[in-house]
Amino acid sequence: MMATIERNDRGIWSKALVTVPLIVGIGTLMGYLSNSGFSNDWYAGLEKPAFQPPGWAFGVVWTTLYTMMGIALATILNEPDSKQRRTALSLFGVQLGLNFGWSPFFFGAHMIDVALIIIIVMLLTAAATANLFRRIRPVAGWLLLPYLLWLCLATALNYETGRLNPGADAAPLGITGA
Repeated sequence: MMATIERNDRGIWSKALVTVPLIVGIGTLMGYLSNSGFSNDWYAGLEKPAFQPPGWAFGVVWTTLYTMMGIALATILNEPDSKQRRTALSLFGVQLGLNFGWSPFFFGAHMIDVALIIIIVMLLTAAATANLFRRIRPVAGWLLLPYLLWLCLATALNYETGRLNPGADAAPLGITGA
């Protein structure tokens, strides 16, 4: 006979009241401080990939993704302490730190290749995080799936932007072009 796990999900939403605004707020602040988006003269002057979404979509998508990430985090924070939970939370923190650090490198410092390395490591770390979250609480892992899909698109955009704009990288590493 299988043991039944008692779950008390009431704590998720009280935790989400902290995690969601915190993640959305810091993500927004990092974008603002980095002058991310089409208001950035350097970025506005670059040739964009043909599959680039419209500028307005980025704010909508990132706010939605950060919200879902905050709910996923709250869900895992609500689970009992365990080694797996601590590992998952550590990985979440690493990928989130990389996420918050990407805009300053790409938009702020104009380091396209360095930003590409950051986003690739972020994508791999986020995938490992989603997998661990899924093992602990399936809904938490599924909440990160749209984020993973968007990171795939963002990685392709980062690469193609570098490839289409040789000479635009302030610290070229020879990954995307000259």
